[in-house]
Amino acid sequence: MTDTLTIVGKVATDPTLGRTGGGVPVTNFRLASTHRRFDAASQSWVDAGTNWYSVAAYRQLGEHAKASLRTGDSVIVTGRLRIRNWESNGKSGTSVDIDAEAIGHDLRWGTSAYLRSSRSTPEDPSPNAGDEQQDGPTGAGSAEGDSAGDAEGRSRVDASWAATDAAASPVPAGTPF
Repeated sequence: MTDTLTIVGKVATDPTLGRTGGGVPVTNFRLASTHRRFDAASQSWVDAGTNWYSVAAYRQLGEHAKASLRTGDSVIVTGRLRIRNWESNGKSGTSVDIDAEAIGHDLRWGTSAYLRSSRSTPEDPSPNAGDEQQDGPTGAGSAEGDSAGDAEGRSRVDASWAATDAAASPVPAGTPF
């Protein structure tokens, strides 16, 4: 039986990219999910414990995770749960692992710039497959937004709002939430 779950937490270790024995790319990192509750006696929020997960992201998801995630990032991970017992050097324990199906930044705590990559697949042998969109926050992208495109039909991303939005933010930089 496979259980699918979604966990909100923070990337606790630097993601590392490796390969399986069959050559499939895999990115691994630890995820910390700290639960908070309101303590009526102290009239404050307190940590109520942290759950730790080992996350594995395979193939293109793993490559994108390695390029996008840093220690401390708030993320949302959806994947298949695996619980396994282990023994090593006379010690034993239980490991809670997630085989990730989707990973994204938790936008409650910050912004993220998305850059869609395209690739050719056996199901999609289009002539432009594999071309990667280079326009982004520093590129000369279209001002019309992501509905605009170039002559070859690829979409462009308008990230000009990011600098304006950051400058207009009423919350000073570095303010903890």
